[in-house]
Amino acid sequence: MSTFEQKVAVVTGASRGIGAALVGAYRKLGHNVVATSRGITPSADGGILTVPGDISDPAHAEHLITATIERFGRIDTLVNNAGLFVAKPFTDYTPADYAAVTGVNLSGFFHLTRLAVGQMLGQGHGHIVNITTSLVDNADARVPSVLASLTKGGLQSATKSLAIEYATRNIRVNAVSPGTIRTPMHTPETHDYLAGLHPVRRLGEISDIVDAVLYLENAPFVTGEILHVDGGMSAGH
Repeated sequence: MSTFEQKVAVVTGASRGIGAALVGAYRKLGHNVVATSRGITPSADGGILTVPGDISDPAHAEHLITATIERFGRIDTLVNNAGLFVAKPFTDYTPADYAAVTGVNLSGFFHLTRLAVGQMLGQGHGHIVNITTSLVDNADARVPSVLASLTKGGLQSATKSLAIEYATRNIRVNAVSPGTIRTPMHTPETHDYLAGLHPVRRLGEISDIVDAVLYLENAPFVTGEILHVDGGMSAGH
């Protein structure tokens, strides 16, 4: 199989945690992978192209798509995994917090996805997976997080809107809505507290989210789905 015949997945926030695991998972599927984050380092695997940069910068989106097409010739899947989470009481948020969170969670999604969809339309197919948060649907007074709800809630609504807009053009758009996952974002001393926020009383694992993304990858009749992987948080407390 030539390089341009292999499927290609683009993964944002790919240097650690869920993003890094998704890079490995897509390689196991036989995809070439384009991995991006601010701190991403070169890979010895010829099937992985690493593109460092700030996802909130529109110029990075242009560079990322151009580099992907030059190297691999196509984009089959885009996983919008990059996200910034700042939990504060509403009145404690600063203009800098707002700019940072909206820059990554909204602007980063918008600019990159717009360009990726343009490429997918030319190919005649594509798949987008957005990583949101269960707090969008289930606000919790113990975790004040308006900026997460504002941005990831917008992303969740955009998932359905895009799914319907492109349903007849062979582009699927889905989302995975996690609870709290055991990643480097959360220090070990917080794990017991965070586990208690879930009805199942434990944290999710990175593999839970990877499995959900791979399910959507291999579910051609599924689009517009918000797949909750959250230890029961979406069901109630």
